[in-house]
Amino acid sequence: MFFSSCLFFFYVAYPLDFFEEGSITNVLTSIVGNVFGFKALRALRLEDIRFPVAYIKTFQGPPHGIQVERDKLNKYGRPLLGCTIKPKLGLSAKNYGRAVY
Repeated sequence: MFFSSCLFFFYVAYPLDFFEEGSITNVLTSIVGNVFGFKALRALRLEDIRFPVAYIKTFQGPPHGIQVERDKLNKYGRPLLGCTIKPKLGLSAKNYGRAVY
């Protein structure tokens, strides 16, 4: 990996007790919530995220099964995830409009 005086790469581990079981919203908000909006950070990227199998098993999934959800959305071969895109994350007005519409 390439490192410079202004480029840092680090690992963070959180105790599972920090997170509500079966709540992807809680996990993602805790991990990436407002961190990406810190003014002191010029750039930040989440490279990888890993969860213990025991924690993953607490997620029940959609009540109708993933195939029904994919059929409704006509989205296949990729993760399904919803989130709030905040304007303070640095998108131009045009790109923000594209992302949220």
